[in-house]
Amino acid sequence: MVPRYARPAMSAIWEPEARYRIWFEIEAHATDKLGELGVVPASAGKALWDWWKTAPAIDVAAIDAIEAVTRHDVIAFLTWVAEQVGDEARFMHQGMTSSDVLDTTLNLQLTRAADLLLADLDALLAALRRRAFEHKHTPTIGRSHGIHAEPTTFGLKLAQAHAEFARARARLVSARAEVATCAISGAVGTFANVDPAVEAHVADKLGLAVEPVSTQVIPRDRHAMFFAVLGVIASSIERLAIEVRHLQRTEVLEAEEFFAPGQKGSSAMPHKRNPVLTENLTGLARMVRAAVIPAMENVALWHERDISHSSVERFIGPDATITLDFALARLTGVIDKLLVYPERMRKNLDRMGGLVHSQRVLLALTQAGLSREASYAVVQRNAMKVWESDGALSLLALLQADPEVTRHIAPDKLAESFGLDYHFAEVDRIFARVFAA
Repeated sequence: MVPRYARPAMSAIWEPEARYRIWFEIEAHATDKLGELGVVPASAGKALWDWWKTAPAIDVAAIDAIEAVTRHDVIAFLTWVAEQVGDEARFMHQGMTSSDVLDTTLNLQLTRAADLLLADLDALLAALRRRAFEHKHTPTIGRSHGIHAEPTTFGLKLAQAHAEFARARARLVSARAEVATCAISGAVGTFANVDPAVEAHVADKLGLAVEPVSTQVIPRDRHAMFFAVLGVIASSIERLAIEVRHLQRTEVLEAEEFFAPGQKGSSAMPHKRNPVLTENLTGLARMVRAAVIPAMENVALWHERDISHSSVERFIGPDATITLDFALARLTGVIDKLLVYPERMRKNLDRMGGLVHSQRVLLALTQAGLSREASYAVVQRNAMKVWESDGALSLLALLQADPEVTRHIAPDKLAESFGLDYHFAEVDRIFARVFAA
């Protein structure tokens, strides 16, 4: 975790104190249920909670010192708690194994992280919706392969992003549900030394579902899917960030990141206004995606359990969620404050002498009786002249002077194929489909 790219609420989920507090709750809830079942004295759970009500500080350094000797983190924690609580603490962890605590804790942390990420997505979706409607009918050029294609609107660009992040949200809801399970099943997952009722009780108290079958560990396909969803969200972030970066290029300059008073773009060139936020988002997306392959490799553990996944998850759990949380918030800020230049969009749209209307002329010629092959050839022949003139020539003027064209379409009728309204006739329908919910 790099503090530069971390926000407090998400970071707090992964702090050692937070982890140890979850460990305690798991152990105390399990001890409560064991007391109900008569496996341990009912007083054991009460002793744990009585101590907890004093709001004790978690002494991470003391636990670390114990672990330096035991070389086992859960044992170190249990030893420290026993030192605080006294004799009744010996009934903690009855019939349980370390994975019961570690895996349930990790899943609870991922669930809480998902809740923050869902809130981040809601904020981003709200910003995209607002800006999409603001520019619903703002004409701009659509590009394929980076080359002028046909007219679109800037609002449609943002509507597409909204639809993509709405899908991302739905996937994250599903991934959260899939990873939100609890396992208190003991060694190799057979419940030989702990009643399944204990698992159900702990799961209920923590707001998790019971893992149907664990093998001492919760199956890591759940986690692989969770991190895969984070990776896809990161890719969607990068897609939108790259769009902004391209639009901010000097030769395009149809939109750009907000440039704050006092901000500096370059240590050498005072004129620079660089797309640093979206460039940063491209890099952060790479880091989130870097967690996906390790998460998938964690699925294949030996037999009922090994710990090859453990070290991996200590990295990717905090790093992926903290980084994605920061990236989503940063992207929301970019969209919210994005500077949009409709006049420049229109200038770029018009700069190639009407080439963007070539398909409509092609279709009009075929409907007028000329073969598609011949129609394509005559439009392309004139279009290449405009292309090679860098837009100095007019496609409409060239077509109006071409006898092969005017034999099928009158010169005054040709001008009808060069209007923008034709391209935007279905914008309302598309918005209705995207924003109906």
